[in-house]
Amino acid sequence: MAPPTPAENEQHQRLLDSLDIAPVVRPFRNPAWKPSQRRNKNVKQLLSENMRKEASQMATQANSGATTPLPTTGYVSTDGSQTPAEPVPRSSNIAEAAQNLSTLVLEKNARATFPSGPAVTYTNIEAAPSLRPSQQTHYCDITGLTAPYTDPKTRLRYHDKEVFAVIRTLGQGVPESYLELRGAHVVLK
Repeated sequence: MAPPTPAENEQHQRLLDSLDIAPVVRPFRNPAWKPSQRRNKNVKQLLSENMRKEASQMATQANSGATTPLPTTGYVSTDGSQTPAEPVPRSSNIAEAAQNLSTLVLEKNARATFPSGPAVTYTNIEAAPSLRPSQQTHYCDITGLTAPYTDPKTRLRYHDKEVFAVIRTLGQGVPESYLELRGAHVVLK
């Protein structure tokens, strides 16, 4: 067989270009589709994120005027209705003075907003049990997410297989403490 001529090579290349399916528009692929930016988190990440969130809320509550005790020396009241009994010593630290001022403002606002009793928070509110127990949603004892499953060995509720793996690695006595927190711990005597 003789080697192809340049004209045959060119004709062959045109045939290949016409049969190529790469530039063909595919109607099944949406041009606006983008991969999801959501990242799945494992149990350890969920727990650490929750702990960080709680720690930041505790720090905020500790600095709020509603939980700051009134100073016992020199002040009768900080709501602006009375004058201090003694002159307030000048603070050399501007940041400390600003924090004291913000504390006073928060106390005054808290008293105006909640004149009777402490503010209701996640940790101090008490609610009556549901009157419709058949519609109660069960929550995971480890993560707090909805829990469609219950471990038959430990009776702990769990969200998915990652949490189940964590439950099976818990040490002796730990599942009982989780059940005790939920109020499902039964002690037989």
